[in-house]
Amino acid sequence: MIVVTGSKRDVRLRDYAGSIEMVGGHDLATSTERGTDAITTRLATISSTYLGAGRNKLFIRGVADSSFTGPTQGTVGQYFGDLRLTYNAPDPDLQLYDVRSVEVLEGPQGTLYGAGSLGGIIRIVPNMPDPDAAGGMISASLSATQHGAPGADLGGWVNLPVESRAALRLVGYGIREGGYIDDVIRQRRNINRTDIVGGRAMLTLLPTPDWRVSFGTVLQSIDGRDSQYADRGLAPLKRASPTDGGFSANYIMASVVAERRGSDVNFVSSTGWVRHRLAERYDATLPEGPATSFLQDNHTAMFTSESRLWRPLVDHIGWVVGVSYTHNSTRLNRSLGPAGAPLPTTGITNRISEFTGFAEISTQWSDATVTGGLRLTHSSLSGLAEDQTTSSPISLAFAENIARRAESNLLPSASILKPLMPGVRGYVRYEEGTRPGGLTIQSRQVERFQSDHVRSLEAGLRFNEDTTSRISGGVSLAYTRWSNIQADYIDKGGLPSTANIGDGRIISLSNSLLFRASRELRFDLSSTYNDSRVTEASPFFLQVIGQTGILLNTVTTGYPGSAHLGRIPNVARFSARVGVHYDTHLRDDWDLSAEAWTRYVGKSRLGAGPILGGAQGNYLESNAKLRLILPRVTVSIGISNLFDTVGNRFALGTPFAISNDQITPLRPRTIRIGVERAF
Repeated sequence: MIVVTGSKRDVRLRDYAGSIEMVGGHDLATSTERGTDAITTRLATISSTYLGAGRNKLFIRGVADSSFTGPTQGTVGQYFGDLRLTYNAPDPDLQLYDVRSVEVLEGPQGTLYGAGSLGGIIRIVPNMPDPDAAGGMISASLSATQHGAPGADLGGWVNLPVESRAALRLVGYGIREGGYIDDVIRQRRNINRTDIVGGRAMLTLLPTPDWRVSFGTVLQSIDGRDSQYADRGLAPLKRASPTDGGFSANYIMASVVAERRGSDVNFVSSTGWVRHRLAERYDATLPEGPATSFLQDNHTAMFTSESRLWRPLVDHIGWVVGVSYTHNSTRLNRSLGPAGAPLPTTGITNRISEFTGFAEISTQWSDATVTGGLRLTHSSLSGLAEDQTTSSPISLAFAENIARRAESNLLPSASILKPLMPGVRGYVRYEEGTRPGGLTIQSRQVERFQSDHVRSLEAGLRFNEDTTSRISGGVSLAYTRWSNIQADYIDKGGLPSTANIGDGRIISLSNSLLFRASRELRFDLSSTYNDSRVTEASPFFLQVIGQTGILLNTVTTGYPGSAHLGRIPNVARFSARVGVHYDTHLRDDWDLSAEAWTRYVGKSRLGAGPILGGAQGNYLESNAKLRLILPRVTVSIGISNLFDTVGNRFALGTPFAISNDQITPLRPRTIRIGVERAF
């Protein structure tokens, strides 16, 4: 039986009315990627920016906003078990060692998950400490990248029972990703090397048969020597930048989770503390100008706690009711000036406290499952300017006036799921999502941006959901209205800023299919189509357009006072993936496993305007891996980017370039040879 743990009440997949994708721990462990790329390369509905490890923003089902790390909250909620990983920081890109599964719930999830889940959520489910068995695994590999430097990784986990009522599980890893970008001005090769070091620890206590208390910590540090972009006008994998674009990301989370499994009603309480720092450098040198750097330092501190009671769907009724509190503080400091000695420029601090109550109930009438839910959130927001040395007293007074405010949001949801024929279930789902507003910097002055809101209606089919059917899959169609879209743009001072650019709509069509040709051979196919449009520009943004002239291809619609801004940025109209898997028994205890896949990412644009209007996407990526599984030892060889495609994953390296000549190429063809040893 497949259970959707992201439902917060262990709903069976057959009873879940919505689009969900699952990636099993075995698939993650055998992937040629270890971080978030192991998810995005397997699921067509997820897209990402590609600034570098620990710097990217994730998008689901076409709900995409910005290319930069700024004051806006992400559109995808990310969770590690029951714990929220981030609030308005980028994807921490945790390396997926010793993970049981990853669940992706598509579409707004406002009722159960609140702010920041406009596009959906990604939930990493770790393997829990096991008090009944000691064991572990260690893995190591070496990689060689064509046109680049070699890499290596070492990782492992160990499970240690402590008597019969406790267990400790430890995970650790170190990764070096060899660089492959050369800089022709600084005469440096393979400048974009990245080092990742991290680990996890979890201690689980079982004081009684029905209680479980877990204490956990997650640590990860990323050090990138330079950015991974190239210049379109130069030879492949080369760029000309007078200064470097290095970055570092440090993530720490501590958690306590208490669970009680009752005979009818269950209880879960989870509390987490997060410290997350991202420091970035950008080359800001103007043509014929002196070497100039722009530094951005993002400090995030978050406390979150949620307690809930829930009952699984048995005897025709199931429910969940809970309360939560979240406090998040983000300080964004900036510096701009001569390389090596940039001067502070205006920064901001945003703080938010959220008090929430939520409930959802499902009941079965005849053969249909009807679900309704509601979330009430009261948010207190505040902010202030940092290093504000260039603003006038008027702007300071304005900032003080807008810094403190409060808002309340009511987020309903409803769905119905019904069998249509043997093995086929259909559903209709309505859900909403929101993000709070905040403070941003526009032309070195502090300004306010408003909250945005999505409303989504989805209809879908799933068939043959059990694991034994020869053919299984699903299809979904969703229509989403997005009000007051928060997005980034380049202000007249040449710096990234945030504004409410207007309203939009998104039509998404997704499908997945799994065909089991035999016990050994299976094929999978998935695709997604997004038609996303900004339908009406906000008056403020139209004024900005008139002042700066940065918007591209603005045309008047048939509605008075509106402007058609084109497609929402960072969303490919069409993406698809095809994979093949072969598993066979050779002899005795020897097994062979082979996998290959090809992924197409369609065209998209970086953002609004000629500065951010660069084209990206429209590339094909292929990977393959072969594993020989022996008793306690597994040997593997994998090849990523089989055809050594250059491509363009993301058309931005630095926002200070005055042309659209930046590309982010795929990592060149890389061969990885690895070994795993279980004990």
